[in-house]
Amino acid sequence: MLNEAVNRHIELYRSIGFKYTVQAIMLHSFANFAQGRSEEFIQVDSVLEWAASAPSVRTRHDRLLTIRRLACALNAEDERHQVPPADFFGRALRRRRTCHIFTQNEIDRLLSAASRLTPRGSIRPITYQALLSLIACTGLRVSEVLKLQLSDLTEDGLLIRATKFQKSRLVPLHESARRGLQQYVAVRNRIAVRNRIAINTLTVFVSQRGAGLSYPTVNSTFLHLARSAGLRGGPGLGGCRIQDLRHISRSSTVRETVRQLGGTWPR
Repeated sequence: MLNEAVNRHIELYRSIGFKYTVQAIMLHSFANFAQGRSEEFIQVDSVLEWAASAPSVRTRHDRLLTIRRLACALNAEDERHQVPPADFFGRALRRRRTCHIFTQNEIDRLLSAASRLTPRGSIRPITYQALLSLIACTGLRVSEVLKLQLSDLTEDGLLIRATKFQKSRLVPLHESARRGLQQYVAVRNRIAVRNRIAINTLTVFVSQRGAGLSYPTVNSTFLHLARSAGLRGGPGLGGCRIQDLRHISRSSTVRETVRQLGGTWPR
């Protein structure tokens, strides 16, 4: 019964335009937890115990509020569903993280580290050079770059489809950036043929095996590059994020990064 209620709740949010991805994972996790206790209705004690198992205060608070919204909706239909208190873990203040503004020297070091990625001679080094350069010189979101298809490279710029707010837009490209992307695709294809890789012919940025890149893979690779370039400390320490590349100084840094994207690729 609880799993069915969770599915209806998720479908409702998605029907009005929410992606509801992380919340859906939380809801299913709690439903499985409650099912393990043979509970058909939301019980406050179970919600608090499940939420308290999260590794951080913020995550515990997020878990609690996500289940509380479900409980409020279900309680209106059946009072046997209990509504947990919103402030059981205290008030989780969300502090907006300070954006790291990359200098040209830092971007140079980041791209230099990308050029040294292994395996040498694979698609991987040139893919990350092009990907990071494109984010820096256009301000695109990481998810938007990863979803780019070859058909999105138009004469008028990059066609960004179904973005964060489910709208599409056209992003103008400097001629050198357009040329750099075209050169990257050409070199990518040559390396794939040489290494006998079955490449995804629709996606712009691909892995060394020829498949589309996932966000977790790209993010973990960026963290490795940032540490290699001396821009972050070790695991668990704060520092620049891949999202920060969108907010570099919009002046000579962008012009130089565009030049690098349009530079000479390995043959």
